[in-house]
Amino acid sequence: MGVSEISTEQPIIRIERLGKVFHTSSGDVSALEDISLQIYQGEIFGIIGMSGAGKSTLVRCINFLEQPTEGTVYFDGKDLSKLSKRELYKIRQSIGMIFQQFNLLMQRTVLSNVCFPLEIANVPKRKAREKAEQLLSMVGLIDKLHAYPAQLSGGQRQRVAIARALATDPKVLLCDEATSALDPSTTRDVLKLLKDINKRLVITIVVITHEMHVIEEICNRVAIIDDSRIVEIGRVEDVFTNPKTSAARRLVFPEGHAVKTAPGSRCCRIVFDGSSAYEPIIAEMVLDFRQLVNILFADTKNIDGKAFGQIVIQLPDNEIIADRMIEYLREKRLAVEEVDGYV
Repeated sequence: MGVSEISTEQPIIRIERLGKVFHTSSGDVSALEDISLQIYQGEIFGIIGMSGAGKSTLVRCINFLEQPTEGTVYFDGKDLSKLSKRELYKIRQSIGMIFQQFNLLMQRTVLSNVCFPLEIANVPKRKAREKAEQLLSMVGLIDKLHAYPAQLSGGQRQRVAIARALATDPKVLLCDEATSALDPSTTRDVLKLLKDINKRLVITIVVITHEMHVIEEICNRVAIIDDSRIVEIGRVEDVFTNPKTSAARRLVFPEGHAVKTAPGSRCCRIVFDGSSAYEPIIAEMVLDFRQLVNILFADTKNIDGKAFGQIVIQLPDNEIIADRMIEYLREKRLAVEEVDGYV
């Protein structure tokens, strides 16, 4: 059985026992196996995994651009496999998509790009233009109506793509590696925009990414996909604080930051989840105990005066002192766990 969740809420997307096999000249390739998950109206749901794990295939199965080999996808209570082509087209108008490479029409202006899906839906030109201008104002590009994509920065292009995806008033927005081509500062701006859109329009957003910081920044819940299967689902803070699988630990711990410890040494991982103020807790502990600790890894940030991130420290050899330090950190209401090697 795949990982699944039970809730009294009605999910807008429900996937049951989904599988996808590609038939190639060199044999069958299983891209997805036994995928079960539920995504609820108004949440920001993350799907994360390493390259080749099956993320992009899964997102294409959600809107039936890729038809599953087995299993069922329900959208707003409807079984997509039982719909006619016309009905499926209607459903797809309720599912907007944004991509890593923006997929804008380079020969069209910003305004014309946003109007394009409205043209396909036979919306009158004047009404389409009014709608497009409203959306471009929402994403902060009302002054770029007559610019062409080649004249825009990467972040501006992605904002146009977001406006275009919202043109048909979708219930769900699928973001497939939507920030992977952007620099860190622009990524934060785009994620902030998506959060604002989620709150303002109460639109469900599904974020597909290989970057844990994107999940931490924007998502309510997350599913971890590894080797074509969902291996862990939960609230982002729970998965970040206490990853249960090796795949989750690899993603929580940035690539290339395996913690190497000396044989017999004790180490602990301290998670800052925003429940504590941004204070020099480690420095205060060192002063209080008059014992040095070795910081093996640190990835923390200050958001509105709260601490988020994680630190791995090597504790003193004295077992009694080490135990007291762990207790000290827990009294500070921090999530602390002893670790060994790759966290």
